[in-house]
Amino acid sequence: MLRRQKGFTLIELLIVIAIIGILAAIAIPMYKAQTIKAKMTEVTNTMSNVASAVAAYMQETGGWPSAPTKAEILTSLGVATTQVGRISVMNVTTGVITATVSNVDSTVDNRQLVMTPTSATDGSITWNWSGANAMPPAYVPKR
Repeated sequence: MLRRQKGFTLIELLIVIAIIGILAAIAIPMYKAQTIKAKMTEVTNTMSNVASAVAAYMQETGGWPSAPTKAEILTSLGVATTQVGRISVMNVTTGVITATVSNVDSTVDNRQLVMTPTSATDGSITWNWSGANAMPPAYVPKR
C-alpha cells in the first residue's frame, strides 16, 4: 500500500498567506479611517451643541454672538466646551463656529472644522460644514 502524506503543500500555504496579506492591506486603512471618524464625532457633536446655542442667541437678540475662547462660549452661550479633549481651540465669530481638532490622529490634528450659518427669510438658520487648514474632505460632515 502506498502511504499518503498528510498536511499542506508549500504552494497552498503561500496562497493562504497571500490572501491574508491582501485582506489586511485593504482592512487596515479602512479601520483607521473609521476610527478617525468615530473620534471626530466628539468634535462635531460639540460644534452642533454650540450651533444650537448660537441659533437661540440669534433668535433672542437678532444678532450673531462672538465668543473668541472656550471660556467665553461657556459664559455667553452657556455651552461647556472646556472639557472636550479633542478640541484645542474653539471660537464663535459673528455666528461662524471654528474648532481646531487635536488628540485624534495626525491626519486631522491641528486642522479646523468650520460651521457657517445662513439665515433664511423665514428666520430659520441652516448650517454649512467646511474644513480649513487642509482638513481632509472625508472628515468634514455633510450638511
